[in-house]
Amino acid sequence: MKQFFAQVFLSIRKILRGSEEPRGMKCVIGLGNPGEQYSATRHNVGLRVVDSLAKLLAVDLQRGRGDFRFARCTDQGDRFLIIAPLTFMNESGRAVEQAMKQFNLSSLDMMVVYDDFQLPLGTLRIRKEGTDGGHNGLASITYQLQTANIPRLRLGIAGKNCPTENKKELMAAYVLSEFDNNEVRLAEEMIDHARAATLSWVHKGIEHAMNNFNKSFLHYGS
Repeated sequence: MKQFFAQVFLSIRKILRGSEEPRGMKCVIGLGNPGEQYSATRHNVGLRVVDSLAKLLAVDLQRGRGDFRFARCTDQGDRFLIIAPLTFMNESGRAVEQAMKQFNLSSLDMMVVYDDFQLPLGTLRIRKEGTDGGHNGLASITYQLQTANIPRLRLGIAGKNCPTENKKELMAAYVLSEFDNNEVRLAEEMIDHARAATLSWVHKGIEHAMNNFNKSFLHYGS
């Protein structure tokens, strides 16, 4: 009898701790580097989208059972998760895999949000799957999960002074730089649109989000 009640107690505790989630719950994952020194950099726009969602929905991110923070969200009756890895960008896959185990997620349940220097500032691109496109964070995730079937939302960060793609040492410094003064407002608007795109995906699916948000919302340089 004692063993029976012990098993019941453990099952209840696992549920209360959030280790058992309904399969198919959607999850928005924002990539970036941890630490205040990186918070305003171009490379952290994905993480800023998650922070923006948390602020909009009045939820606090808490530590998960791994190298990530998370919050359970409800919007218009739809429940979903937001997740912010605590690893550096090139180790994002470890944090994402840990979150998948805690919340019983599949790769198709996720929308990974990250920066893309190959897109002009203000441009959003949603895809159902694909290669990592040279992005270290997504490369880490696809390697760790052994699949490229991962929905993703890319935010363009290329301004007028973006180096050419063949100058890798300059590009590394560029993505870790903050937006120029004349770009800050445009970046904030892009993050707002990206937040709306993730909610569109949560409520109406990826096709609707692609049809409505795969565009440049800003007229950079005009």
